[in-house]
Amino acid sequence: MKAKNQHGIHSPFVYELYNNVIKDQTPFYVFSDIESIRAKLLLTNMEIEVNDYGAGSQIHSSNKRKVSAIAKNSLKAPKYAQLLFRLVNRFKPQNVLELGTSLGISTLYLAASNTKNVITTVEGCPNVAKVAQINFDKLGCKNIRLVNQQFDAFLPEYLKTVSSLDFVFFDGNHTKEATLRYFNWCVEKANSNSIFVFDDIYWSNGMNEAWQEIKQHPKVTTTIDLFAVGIVFFNPDLSKEHFVLRY
Repeated sequence: MKAKNQHGIHSPFVYELYNNVIKDQTPFYVFSDIESIRAKLLLTNMEIEVNDYGAGSQIHSSNKRKVSAIAKNSLKAPKYAQLLFRLVNRFKPQNVLELGTSLGISTLYLAASNTKNVITTVEGCPNVAKVAQINFDKLGCKNIRLVNQQFDAFLPEYLKTVSSLDFVFFDGNHTKEATLRYFNWCVEKANSNSIFVFDDIYWSNGMNEAWQEIKQHPKVTTTIDLFAVGIVFFNPDLSKEHFVLRY
């Protein structure tokens, strides 16, 4: 209800980003290929056992779930998945990290923008990771490194191997404590060009509280709240401003 459109944006950087990247409707050829994978997942009745290591599901009570149900309730809608593609396409990060692979649709969008970049994506559940890898193989994506590991075990070791983090998509453990923990670990490797994207910032009161704390971090400059996702920038040339925009 508080969201603004381009007429309420006074930052030249955010104005350009909103009009030329966020609201862009240009279809790329790879979109239809990825969406065909989504369509097949929505029709797949195979059941798999899912291990939830985060906040769990607000819909499913059983660990046995149909792939079609996971696709329906867990995958990012095309609108937001394609936004990830455009952000990577616009800012061209050298390394991309995704925490929470699920069935791999958002990963495919992250990887499609630049096939020379390696996308590291982490999924805790082995059965979900297997389905994701099948999807990567179907599209012949060679620049995706899928890690089947819990975030708390993976992140500390991974962060020792990289000098900086250019782009991180946080889409896994939807609890306040875990979100802030992973952010605080990753922010130590953020540079002035880094972009962090947080999924489901209004998923729960805890997620929204985490989002509010992230916005106030001293390294964070500009943030953009699109309701379903929050985008964080660290560029010191930008003012400390927080935008809530219609999308």
